[in-house]
Amino acid sequence: MKRKFYAKPLDIRGGRIDMTHGSGGRAMAQLVEELFVAAFDNEWLAKMNDQAMFTVESGKMVMATDAHVVSPIFFPGGDIGSLSVHGTINDVAMSGACPRYLAASFVLEEGFPLADLDRIVKSMAKASRDAQVPIITGDTKVVERGKADGIYITTTGVGVVPHGVEISGDRARAGDVILVSGTMGDHGIAVMASRENLTFATAIESDTAALHEMVAKMVEKAPGIHVLRDPTRGGLATTLNEIARQSGVGMLIREKDIPVKTEVLAACELLGLDPLYVANEGKLVAICSAADAVTILSIMKEHPLGENAAIIGEVREDPHAFVQMETAFGGRRVVDWLTGEPLPRIC
Repeated sequence: MKRKFYAKPLDIRGGRIDMTHGSGGRAMAQLVEELFVAAFDNEWLAKMNDQAMFTVESGKMVMATDAHVVSPIFFPGGDIGSLSVHGTINDVAMSGACPRYLAASFVLEEGFPLADLDRIVKSMAKASRDAQVPIITGDTKVVERGKADGIYITTTGVGVVPHGVEISGDRARAGDVILVSGTMGDHGIAVMASRENLTFATAIESDTAALHEMVAKMVEKAPGIHVLRDPTRGGLATTLNEIARQSGVGMLIREKDIPVKTEVLAACELLGLDPLYVANEGKLVAICSAADAVTILSIMKEHPLGENAAIIGEVREDPHAFVQMETAFGGRRVVDWLTGEPLPRIC
């Protein structure tokens, strides 16, 4: 008869993380097996090694890593778990790559409720399964009470870029067209509203989502896409400034063409924020030749995550790499880099 390894199962409902869960002993093994492995369950994790071995496809490999410290950890439309999966999948996908595998690292604070950890891990498991990008290895550390803020999650992803695809932030060229896949500012405002207990007539939810399936269709139909980027921290404005600097070009965008939900605009006015600088977690910026713009816009609009996609401007020659915007009133202003941190801890 096989000896029972654990005296009793984890008390998910009422239990809390303690220092033994990071000690490397029996308590840690039980936490890993009964919570993480049970939720993520796949052939790589089942081997219970300190690493995962997988087959490498031909082509260029892409790797991205992202730490997540969002506060609050649960917010309308998502949580730190699903966000940690979507964020890294999207970082990999913005190279035009097909994301294949994820690794996850957890820093847990002593006293963190096991019920919350269980909810977060199940959210991660669902997000990775829905995206068909498994979490195949990971690590857990526990720090003393007061040395963290409940939970921090770092995820790393790897993917493969199809042959012939060259997408990079330094490839924008004068004459290119700038597109976005949907409304700006949803994630940052959802997190801030939850943090400050703000209520609006219409609920504002995070847009957190994995974009790789839409990107794959875009790359298939228009492999000449020059730049893809997800406008997360710093929002659309900062993202465009980053690309303009990398490529040594200027940009002109049109305020009237940038999609922003009415409720997000209202919330930004209340909080004194500019939606162009508010984070997104399920949107992308695409820069492509004018010849490919209509095709790419059509592909995005056909996908559920791109139904509000729009062409918002074009790339221009400018040795100063300025991003400018035609305002709704017919004037023009410089859209500068983000200064300060108006929305900390949003991802």
